[in-house]
Amino acid sequence: MEAELKNVYEIEMSHAITKYHEEDYKGSFMHLERAHILGQSFVIPHTLSHWWMLKIGLRKTDLKEIFGQLTRILASLLFSRIWVPIGNTGGANVNPFTPMPIPSDLKKHLERAE
Repeated sequence: MEAELKNVYEIEMSHAITKYHEEDYKGSFMHLERAHILGQSFVIPHTLSHWWMLKIGLRKTDLKEIFGQLTRILASLLFSRIWVPIGNTGGANVNPFTPMPIPSDLKKHLERAE
């Protein structure tokens, strides 16, 4: 992962984890979705974003999110370097195979990393 992209990813993860500990799960999830977009082409960052989404699902006892994240964790370990649906936010509320628009503030970092 290129240094600038890694830095932006780590900022999003830091915000997500802070909000998680503040029990602001909605805010945390939003930052995890952004981190997912940035890290989905890299096994460890991709898997970590899903791990934290799973933790939120467990805290909220959201069975759809729990099951969705368990399957996505496995897929992230197997497919991150082969194929990812660009821009997909990674939550169980979206089809895991659907590419999605990338927010413009994140897009510039992904373009620079290419």
